[in-house]
Amino acid sequence: MTSSNDASGAARQFRQSGPYQATGTLHGRTLLISGGSRGIGLAIALRAARDGANIVLMAKTGQPHAKLEGTVYSAAEQIEAAGGRALPLVGDVRNDADVAGAVGAAVDRFGGIDVVINNASAIDLSRTDAVDMKRYDLMQDINVRGTFLLSKMALPALRASDAGHILTLSPPLNLDPKWAGLHLAYTMAKYGMSLTTLGLAEELKDDGVMVNSLWPCTLIDTAAIRNMPGGDKIVQGARGPEIMADAAHAVLTGSNAVPAGGSRSGNFYTDEQVLAAAGVADFSPYSLGAAEDRLVPDIFL
Repeated sequence: MTSSNDASGAARQFRQSGPYQATGTLHGRTLLISGGSRGIGLAIALRAARDGANIVLMAKTGQPHAKLEGTVYSAAEQIEAAGGRALPLVGDVRNDADVAGAVGAAVDRFGGIDVVINNASAIDLSRTDAVDMKRYDLMQDINVRGTFLLSKMALPALRASDAGHILTLSPPLNLDPKWAGLHLAYTMAKYGMSLTTLGLAEELKDDGVMVNSLWPCTLIDTAAIRNMPGGDKIVQGARGPEIMADAAHAVLTGSNAVPAGGSRSGNFYTDEQVLAAAGVADFSPYSLGAAEDRLVPDIFL
């Protein structure tokens, strides 16, 4: 495993030589991100911070965790070092008051909200007879209810923005029975997030608020994956979260992310699809070292 210094050095090098060349900017925009103290959420925040965006992070980790690196406050320090402005908030996306408080704090500090990133998510790939019902409830509460609640609470601010956007990290709605058969509880929870995208895109089509989902084509190296049994070996065939950060940036700035003849709302994008449309031909710089043909495909694709 790389040291934190090695990892930060690699991240700096990636920022200088990454394959994605942005044509739009998030400068001055305000993003509210759930669960953004580490992993994909933090990577998205740092990519936006490089444009000079305002980042409101709502995450549960206010104190250092025994197994998970980073807190909402250390993430805020990284965001400001990258060029953005940060508002770190300790809160639980399952708690109505915490979510309402985060929305209100974002509006008070930065004057509004332009983007909501539904990043917070819980994972348990157990089969039905093995899944603990507390874990089932956790996934439903964080993934489905949390996504719905944060989106709902932010709607007035998003309607007031001239570029309101909800981006949820959830998979395309694929009714192939194998996904339900592999891990029914998790599939239900992630598809609940995707149904929120589908429904809100239709509900808000005349309100000037875009709603989309984004999902990786391959496994992404995150603390949640590393903490699974055998996780350190699994992530050797993964990509870094920077690919999702670049793809999210492309979607949010409209960098050729719209399908031909399609709408900018109601899409279920994959990271490769978005970045290919933005001109990226070689995805190997995002890999943690494995050859492209040895990468672990995402479980839903």
